[in-house]
Amino acid sequence: MSSKEWSVSCRDIAGRRRDVTVFVRQGRVVLVAPPGETAILSPLDVGRLRAALRDAVVDASAETA
Repeated sequence: MSSKEWSVSCRDIAGRRRDVTVFVRQGRVVLVAPPGETAILSPLDVGRLRAALRDAVVDASAETA
């Protein structure tokens, strides 16, 4: 089982710093947003989220192989 976890900075609707977390569990990609909040990402943070999702997909594929 993969123990990798990626964290991407964002802001909630009130402007507070939060994180979106990406990890792999049982061959599936899990995306955890701030609890009860809306995640607002800058263009740079969207790129980081994309990279985290790409890496998680690679790890998930390795778990199911």
